[in-house]
Amino acid sequence: MKNWQNKQQAGFTLLELLVVLGIIALLAGIVGPQVMKHMGASKSKTARVQVEDLSAALDMYKLDNGRYPTTEQGLAALVTKPADSKSWNGPYLRKAKIPKDPWQQDYHYTSPGEHGKFDLYTLGADNKPGGEGEDQDINSWE
Repeated sequence: MKNWQNKQQAGFTLLELLVVLGIIALLAGIVGPQVMKHMGASKSKTARVQVEDLSAALDMYKLDNGRYPTTEQGLAALVTKPADSKSWNGPYLRKAKIPKDPWQQDYHYTSPGEHGKFDLYTLGADNKPGGEGEDQDINSWE
């Protein structure tokens, strides 16, 4: 009789395991979409911060050189001295490379820009103009 009692207390029943798995699935269904929503929003916030940092570096470049880098020179002028620059005092970024946006695309840069002295922007997760949410464009002029 004693042997049978030890076997009964040794583990969980199938019903108990199914109840626990059901609770875990329910929690994952509730929490999962909220986590993904916040992850997408954090990428957009990261892109905004990077656009601000790159804009500040472009302003420092202009202070030293009297103008912003041309479209042809691009953002690379922030880390590598252009051939025609006499008073380049860079690199203007902490790291010696231009960061990609949070969706691993290059930032778009034109100078002179349509919206200001320069236009700096990313097209969001879909890499297409326009969009909402994570697909929204993030730029330096708004």
